[in-house]
Amino acid sequence: MDKQEQAIQFIKEKDYEQAAKLFIKHIDEHPNDSVGYINFGNLLEMMNQHEEAERFFLKAIELDEKAATAFVGLGNLYYKRKLFAEAEKMLRHALHLGIEDSEVYYLLGLVHFQKEEKMLAIPFLQRASELSDDIEKKFQYGLALAQANYADEAEKVLKEVVLKENSHADALYNLGIIMVHRDNLDEALYYFNQALAQDPGHKMAEDAKRNVLNMNER
Repeated sequence: MDKQEQAIQFIKEKDYEQAAKLFIKHIDEHPNDSVGYINFGNLLEMMNQHEEAERFFLKAIELDEKAATAFVGLGNLYYKRKLFAEAEKMLRHALHLGIEDSEVYYLLGLVHFQKEEKMLAIPFLQRASELSDDIEKKFQYGLALAQANYADEAEKVLKEVVLKENSHADALYNLGIIMVHRDNLDEALYYFNQALAQDPGHKMAEDAKRNVLNMNER
């Protein structure tokens, strides 16, 4: 294995210090290799050294303006720092450069979600869920549909989430909310009970269940 492959192995083993040493050695030996800067930037970002990570991503782009993964790294970094406009710009540019990765679409969906642009979030989250089996990506897609008032579509997606992961309390809770809006209180109560069975501390499910019980008593 070369130094970068060894470093990646150390990352998998969570030995970040050894990984950092190897990345630095690689950069010293190959100062014009943008990939080395990107890999080290990703490691620094994992270690919450955001300013240093940004510097290495920018250096990678300076060396190779078509380094799509450097733009992804910056997009992820800016999203975590709640710089949503900057994150969107970087991630869209990564797509423009031809990257086709579920994480990029997912982050773009979350960016629009945070900006209260739910209609814009939906196609990105949909594409993310198509490219990945990650259950959380599918859940966020279903949640965006629900919050944009696409109840039928949201129900279908959230049921797919529960089918794959029956312990997903948030999906169960949101299915209950959909049933409340349809005045199907018995089914809503079923989903809230299921959510609480999986997560007894789910405050929103607990409050929703209480409200449904009060409605049934009227």
